[in-house]
Amino acid sequence: MIGMLRGIVAEVSVDCALIEVGGVGYEVRMPSADLSSLHAGQETKIYTSLNVSQDAITLFGFLSPASKRMFLQLQKVSGIGPKVALSLLSTLPPDRLAHAVADGDATALAKAPGLGKKGAQKIILELKGSIDLDAIESGVQGTASRRRAAGDPNLLQVVEGLMSLGWRQPDAQSAVESVCARDNIALPLATDDVPRVLKLALTSLDRGR
Repeated sequence: MIGMLRGIVAEVSVDCALIEVGGVGYEVRMPSADLSSLHAGQETKIYTSLNVSQDAITLFGFLSPASKRMFLQLQKVSGIGPKVALSLLSTLPPDRLAHAVADGDATALAKAPGLGKKGAQKIILELKGSIDLDAIESGVQGTASRRRAAGDPNLLQVVEGLMSLGWRQPDAQSAVESVCARDNIALPLATDDVPRVLKLALTSLDRGR
């Protein structure tokens, strides 16, 4: 089972991305929002789910564990396969999808191509009450933070510097963003501000131990 890929984005198309890992290219089908945040040459980590059918072996991928969990949970509903689950995650992000199920909003779910109103009602009937909304929302927020860092190479440099000192990525990211907001340091981060922000974030993290 291929559960995760870390590599370089070689190509992005309408419905999939080609990820190069150790000289091997993996074609990964992904939600449209995830694909739109990728570009050729970017290093990325993708959480994957391998689907084997009579016709094909397909690798599905997501930028957050929350999306992958939702993808797998949707397929527990009878009649919902990976294509419809991916269509749902391309129509609604995982946090909104989870809330639509919790709120019984069949209209929002039915907007996904290939589902329909009856399929939406079936999802609500079988999954309502079984989705951990807090875990989904936490995962989505973490992915948003990683995307912001990916678009700011100097901020990413600071985060990676903190991680090399043993701090976890979410804690490092949060500390950097907090000290920038507290000290009115503009983002995207200027190169000259990197040493200062690294020092401030490290102090903040040490104080929180």
